[in-house]
Amino acid sequence: MLSEKQEEIMEAIWGAAENKNYSIDAIKKRCVIEFSEGDLTELEQQGMIVRSADKILFSSEGKALGEAILRRHRLAEVLVSSVLRLKNSAMEEVACKVEHCLAPEVEESICTLLGHPGICPDGKPIPKGRCCRKRLRVVDNTVVSLSELKPSEKGKITYIRPGSHSNLHQLISMGLQPGVTVTVHRTNPAFCIKFENTELALDKEIAKNIFVWKINSPPTSSTAIS
Repeated sequence: MLSEKQEEIMEAIWGAAENKNYSIDAIKKRCVIEFSEGDLTELEQQGMIVRSADKILFSSEGKALGEAILRRHRLAEVLVSSVLRLKNSAMEEVACKVEHCLAPEVEESICTLLGHPGICPDGKPIPKGRCCRKRLRVVDNTVVSLSELKPSEKGKITYIRPGSHSNLHQLISMGLQPGVTVTVHRTNPAFCIKFENTELALDKEIAKNIFVWKINSPPTSSTAIS
């Protein structure tokens, strides 16, 4: 998993490549943060980029990941400009923050809600995702109470309703917190879930106060553009 800084560098590499410019100077001009030679070395060691003379190119793995990062950013630009109605520098600032928080299932839902936009506000193309290729018209992932999931169904915790139960803080300390993906193991005679390396029985009233983003199918990796 790349850090936010590394994602910004990858995005800048892609942006420069769109203009057929692969130099470090061009990439630095496009990057919203400063980076060093050491940062590029780390990306190279991770197999994300390849250096050729004074050029920086993506590896095949890096190109696919760079496309996914750019897609999230440009979708975020459409979201904040059309829904939040922010413009120019404010739009860019918020989009940069939003893109790092978009999980694949959230990204697909936003894209579907926006009607699978092909370009961002400044006219640049948005790479297509699985939802675009399948022409999804309805958001099929929703936030529901954990208690609504059936055995074998999965969900990513979005929030836990505070103040309802004194032992919710204990659950959080055990690792049951926002961002964790849980699988319902069974619902009777006890409501049991699995997450990471833990299996836990929950009171059904507690399960009702844990809300998850329902995961209907595993995310599909993006295909690199040619």
